[in-house]
Amino acid sequence: MSDQKNEKLLVVKGVVTEALPSTLFRLKITDENGEDKEILAYLSGKMRMHRIKVLIGDVVEVLLDPYGGKGRITKRL
Repeated sequence: MSDQKNEKLLVVKGVVTEALPSTLFRLKITDENGEDKEILAYLSGKMRMHRIKVLIGDVVEVLLDPYGGKGRITKRL
């Protein structure tokens, strides 16, 4: 049942451009059309739990919300 949820999520790579309060980050991603797009993303629970730092300029892996709101940073690359 959890596999069905994960199929709808889109995983992309992004670059952190700005760090905001409360572990929010502004990311620059490239969509399917090759256009640059800026989104807001928050840290996943595992990254908070293990205190993994994310800095400006880091390349991160992001799970995008299927409705287009925010993304969730799951991995620092």
